[in-house]
Amino acid sequence: MVMNQMLQFIKQMSGKMNDMNPVTSQTDARKIAYMRNLQRELKQKDVLNTAFKDLAVVVFDIETTGFYPYNGDRILSIGAVKMKGSEVLRDQLFYKTVYSELPPSEEIAALTGITEAELSQAAPLSEVLRQFFQFVRSDTLIAHHSSHEKQFMKHASWTALKTSFQHRIIDTSFLTKVVSPDVSFVTLDEWCDHYGVDIGRRHHALYDAAATAKLWSENVKKVEEMGFANLKDIYTHIASLP
Repeated sequence: MVMNQMLQFIKQMSGKMNDMNPVTSQTDARKIAYMRNLQRELKQKDVLNTAFKDLAVVVFDIETTGFYPYNGDRILSIGAVKMKGSEVLRDQLFYKTVYSELPPSEEIAALTGITEAELSQAAPLSEVLRQFFQFVRSDTLIAHHSSHEKQFMKHASWTALKTSFQHRIIDTSFLTKVVSPDVSFVTLDEWCDHYGVDIGRRHHALYDAAATAKLWSENVKKVEEMGFANLKDIYTHIASLP
């Protein structure tokens, strides 16, 4: 991923967010209707039997104020990159910060680089989620340490859109445990270092998503070389492990 390309994208998105209008009850109803249609589409999609070379996924990352959405922690930003097979689609990126009346803590601001000014000018969570789901459509989601993303997306989808989160999320470990069963790395930094992937700017949702996409890409190539054709093959293999 070309870092200048991502920086330009982020600046463009920041400018657009300043012009967004408040969300009306009418648009809220449209969002809920859109999500319900999307959920029907998700139920009809056969992901497990799709060949890896044809598998469309969206690799995403979120930055948050903490680890516990049900205790008040919030999503600060969402970044995502589209892929097909092992190819990272570098021109199909998503990045948004999320409106908040509260500034990030000094620790979180230092970690993520997200400022109070950015959050005060950003779109509300409901609008960011709607745009994110329009970007994703019914594609499978990929994340590193996906339990973090999943619990926040479930909480956010219900509180902001009054609908359940139904997208399939696959953790990067789903492939790494098959490709490198004897490697016990945990962090994104460790895995990226293992594959020689440059993260660029750590704890930025888009940069982390891009690095995770490269990690997924390397492992898709390797499982294909090992003879696995699709996700169902991987599930079957993992289920057979002692």
